[in-house]
Amino acid sequence: MSAPKVPEGANLAGPVDVPLRHQLFLAIDYGQKRTGVASGNRITQSASPQPTIKASGEAQLLAVVKRVKEWQPDALVVGVPFHPDGAAHDNTKRARKFANQLRERTKLTVYEVDERYSTTEAHSLGAADADAVSACIILEQFLRSLP
Repeated sequence: MSAPKVPEGANLAGPVDVPLRHQLFLAIDYGQKRTGVASGNRITQSASPQPTIKASGEAQLLAVVKRVKEWQPDALVVGVPFHPDGAAHDNTKRARKFANQLRERTKLTVYEVDERYSTTEAHSLGAADADAVSACIILEQFLRSLP
């Protein structure tokens, strides 16, 4: 069963109903050329960076699907960027399209998380791989929102 689809332009900062059976998550910080990945779990509410995927288009999608098969998470978390005022932009649409492709290919629930400033925060932390650290930030934000 998939999470309810969030309308275009919606702010994803609100609470999410996540079943208790969803314990292990893989987070995706989608980018057109680089995709950050992090793994984490509900018990520790922490995330660990995984190697960033450097690909685009179909090769990118296939690489993420391969990572999903390796990790076998219960669900996926995809960061969706917005302007500071909450308005959607081109990358918002691209990230949502990617999330939908992951739903179709993996048959897993995909939670969309507002990822404003995650890359900026990763850079401020001095991250060597800002994409992977951004995926960690996205996932930890999501995990902290769970009851």
